[in-house]
Amino acid sequence: MSELSIYFVQWMTLVAVFSLAVISPGPDFVVAVRNSVAHSRRAGLFTALGFGLSILVHVSYTVAGIAALIAQSILLFNVIKYAGAAYLIYLGIQALRSRGMGKAAVDHALNAEKKSRMSDKAALSSGFLTNVLNPKATLFFLAIFSQIIRIDTPVVWMVVYGLTCSFIITGWFSLVAFVLTQARVRNAFLKATKWIDRGCGLVLVALGVKVALSAK
Repeated sequence: MSELSIYFVQWMTLVAVFSLAVISPGPDFVVAVRNSVAHSRRAGLFTALGFGLSILVHVSYTVAGIAALIAQSILLFNVIKYAGAAYLIYLGIQALRSRGMGKAAVDHALNAEKKSRMSDKAALSSGFLTNVLNPKATLFFLAIFSQIIRIDTPVVWMVVYGLTCSFIITGWFSLVAFVLTQARVRNAFLKATKWIDRGCGLVLVALGVKVALSAK
């Protein structure tokens, strides 16, 4: 397999894992729906942009840290890599046991807000801070990128990986601002979250097991 093919497969793995993780509702989903419904669709779009910018922060320090770790100690990097694989398996098992996200959590957030105008800056900050201050996001990216980044991974591919994650989360939550703010569509989606979580769980467990059994 050529180097280009290897990096493309890694990129596809990242797209599959991250896409499922993003559409599985969590704090970001609640904030995105709340800002879109309680304030405006425009606020929802700027919230999505805030998520995208925060992902660039997570990816930047994660990739830089992993690259520095590889340069200093392959042994320590391998320890982190297998710890990351274990964490992915743990997340996968948790997702497989998920019952989905109940609509009550979203309704509570919506009821707590009054319809008002939210500035673009406030919406952007809301999305950015919600994601960038989430410690679980740090662990998730460390676990994912420790499986993808190799000693010979070119910087350009690291940039592609980061921009891909930012594009996926911005695109998804922009869609949320346009579509899932409609109560009927949102409720139908929430009913499906159990199966979305389980799909994500299968992918995470498979990736973790693959790394754990890998000779490299």
